Parts: sequence; structure tokens; C-alpha cells
Amino acid sequence: MISRILGFVRDMVIARMFGASAGADAFFVAFKIPNFFRRLFAEGAFSQAFVPVLAETKEKHGDAAVRHLVGSLALRLGLVLLALTLFGVFGASLWMTVFAPGFRSDPEKFALATDMLQLTFPYLMLISLVALSSALMNTYNRFAVPALTPVWLNLVLIGCAIWLSPLLDIPVMALAWGVLLAGVVQLLFHLPFLWQMKLLPKPIAEKDPGVNEVGRLMIPALFGVSVAQINLLVDTILASFLVTGSVSWLYYSDRLMEFPLGVFGVALATVVLPGLSKKAANADWSGFQQDLDFALKLVALIALPAMFGLILLAQPLLVTLFFYGEFTAHDVLMSSQSLMAYSLGLLGFILVKVLAPAFYARKDMKTPVKIAVAALVSNIVLNLLLIGPLAHVGLALATSLSAFLNAGLLYYFLLKQQVFSLQSPWRGFSLQILAAVLAMSAALVLLNPDHQAWLLFDAWQRVGWLLGLILLAMLVYVVTLLLFGFRPRQFIRDAKTG
Repeated sequence: MISRILGFVRDMVIARMFGASAGADAFFVAFKIPNFFRRLFAEGAFSQAFVPVLAETKEKHGDAAVRHLVGSLALRLGLVLLALTLFGVFGASLWMTVFAPGFRSDPEKFALATDMLQLTFPYLMLISLVALSSALMNTYNRFAVPALTPVWLNLVLIGCAIWLSPLLDIPVMALAWGVLLAGVVQLLFHLPFLWQMKLLPKPIAEKDPGVNEVGRLMIPALFGVSVAQINLLVDTILASFLVTGSVSWLYYSDRLMEFPLGVFGVALATVVLPGLSKKAANADWSGFQQDLDFALKLVALIALPAMFGLILLAQPLLVTLFFYGEFTAHDVLMSSQSLMAYSLGLLGFILVKVLAPAFYARKDMKTPVKIAVAALVSNIVLNLLLIGPLAHVGLALATSLSAFLNAGLLYYFLLKQQVFSLQSPWRGFSLQILAAVLAMSAALVLLNPDHQAWLLFDAWQRVGWLLGLILLAMLVYVVTLLLFGFRPRQFIRDAKTG
């Protein structure tokens, strides 16, 4: 939560100082490329392949075997990351041509984005080592340090935007320098905690058997876990051909959609995978199903109201957070449209993050890969169909629809493989959620001022109205749940007993 709030502050500073300009578009692409590889390799395929192997090693062979595995893997991972980083820095123009081909029509924007990428690409190596450390800590049930790590990225970027940008000939370059500096700070932040746990990796030349297992699991996981990120990157590629500002509109709306996804979806997935991996390693299939069932109920309880809240408060959120300085009323309108389209897929995005670990915990990488390819192809087809009539909004909508396809297929194959079935009665629970979401939505529709009023409010009025509406929505939602018989203690007790 701290990280996401600071992320909003960071985006507010960037929006105020750089708006949805060509420079902002260039930075968002230059940051998205290493960030994409980070989520694909580090937090995506690598973590999903590493955690089950790490959990099994810890459960069956103890801490000494874990240290040997981590040391052997750290050396090989570091060499691969170094090679990829060098290729990224010296081949920056090639990467930019691949990921933002539309920038080629504007040589100045293309050159700026390429220069930025040379500074931001090393972030991939630094944050991937942080991901190795985070996976290690999560396996030992140390969740706080990995969760707090992104705070440093936000703090450094805010500082660079405010204090470094006025000193540079091209002010927006301060953001690229900030990304590089943040990667160094985040890695240094982890080292004392690893040393305290006596798990600070010491590179080992001898190859651990677990390294081959991680590699075997990681290759198919590259698609399986990161389809949402690939879809968002496809959006960026196509958006580079649209009018200036399109990349920025998608970025700001995606950031707002990422708030509940990051606070709840990523946090839940982070906790679910080690738990499922341990139960799979011990063949505790009853506990496996109970954990997954409870996670799905938590998704329904939190993701559905968040989805409707984002759709109904899209413009108020953007006005309150970003409608200052260089960010115009037109930017608010364009960003709100893509935010509503992204928000439609929030439930699908979170479901993927919860359902995919049920396969990875059992070291089944092939099934999610097949599903991921189907979702990716559908996203590309939908992008091409919707970009004409809906421009950047069509790209966001296509991503949301493909997320639901991905989640639906994951659930279908879990049932087909007889790995999972819903454990406790869902009918009454579903009716409670539906009633509460409808009541909350009705309250927001009735009491939300119109768009013009939001634009005329001063900053404090916007904040006051927005906080009031959010608190009202939460109150109506909770009260309606209770009136329809939902009891938190019973909910937790039922989940534990299955």
C-alpha cells in the first residue's frame, strides 16, 4: 500500500511536470522495455520456476542445500543478465525500433527515447537480482522487505523529477537517471537482510541439480505467467503509431488500474505460490484446494467492488491526481476512457495471478503456456479489430478481454485435470457480493458530481469529494454485505475447514 501510494505521488509529479508530451511518451517506452523484461524474466518466469524448486529444496534437504542452490543459480543468472544488459545498452536503437516502431516517424522523439533506454536498461539486471532475493525471502515467509522494495523506486524518481530535472538541458532525462539510480538503491537495500538471514548468495561455480530444474521450468513459464505484460507491451507498440499522448494516456490509466492489482492481486499471488508449492511438495492436496478456494473468494470479495469503483470514478480519480500543470482536460478525458476499458479486465488480471500458481506449484508449465499463447493471439486479433474504431481505448479493451479468456481457460483446465474444485458453497456468497456491488454502484452514480464540476473544483475540493465518495462506497459495500448475512469470522472459518 505504501509503495502504491508513493507510486501515485510519483505519477502526479511526472504528470504535473511533463504531462502527456513527446518527452513523457519517450520515457514511458524507455522504462517499459526493461520493466517488461523484469516482469517477464525476474518476477514472472524466473520467480514462478524458482520458488517451487526452492520450496522443495528447503522442505526436503534443508538450509545448506538452499544456500548451495542459490549460490550456483546467482552466478549463472548474473552472467546471463550482464550479457542481456550489454545487448540492451549497445543495441538500444534496435530495441526501440522493435518496441516503438511508430516513433521512427519522429526522429527527435526516437533519439530521445533511445538515449533514455541506454540509461534504463541496466535496471533489468539490478532488479532481477532483487527478484532472486525476494523469492528467497518469500520462501522463508519474510514478505515485508520485498513488499517495501518498490518504495525506493518511487522515492528516487520523485527526487530526480523535482531536483535533478531543472539542472539538465533535457529535463525529462532526469527520469531515466532516476530509474538507474533506483535499481542500485533497491539492490543495496536487500543485502543486509540476506546477510542477517545467512542467505546472502555466494557465487558457486559448481552446478547445482536445482539449476537445471529451474531452467527447465522457466522456459515454458516465460509465456504462461506474463501474458498480461506482453499484452500491455503490444498496446505500447501499436500506440506508438497513434497521436502523441496515446502512450501516456495508456500509462496513466494503467497505473490506476494497477493499484488494486498491485496492492491485492500481486500480494495475494506472492503469498499463494509458496504455500501451494509447499503443499504440493508434501502431497497435501486437500490443503492445496482449500488454499486456492479461499484465495478465489478473496478475489471476488475485493476485486469486484474495485473494478466497478474504478469504472465509475475514472474521471474523478484522474482529475484529482493528475489535472495540474502540463496535464490538460483533454488528457483527463482520453485517459479516463482507457482506464474504464482496463478496469473491465481487473477481475481477469487478478484471477490469472491466483490461478496460474496452481499450475506452477505442481511444476506444470506446459498447460499455462498453451493458454497464454491462446490469450496472446486473441489479444493481438482484438487489438487490430478495435484500434481502428476506438484508437487507444480499443487497445485497453482488447487487453481486458484477453485477460478474461486467460483466466477462464486456466480455471477450466484445473477442473479438467481434477486438481481443483470449489470447496465451500458459493451460491449464497455470490449473491451477497452481487447485492453489495449493486448497492455501492448505485450510491456512486447518484452522488458523483458531473465531469465539468470536477474540472472546476480546486485541489482540496477534489480530494475531499473523492475521499468522501470512496469512503461512502466502502461503507455501503460492507453494510450491504452484513445485511445480506456475510460474517467475516464465519467466512474465514469456512475457508479453513473447506
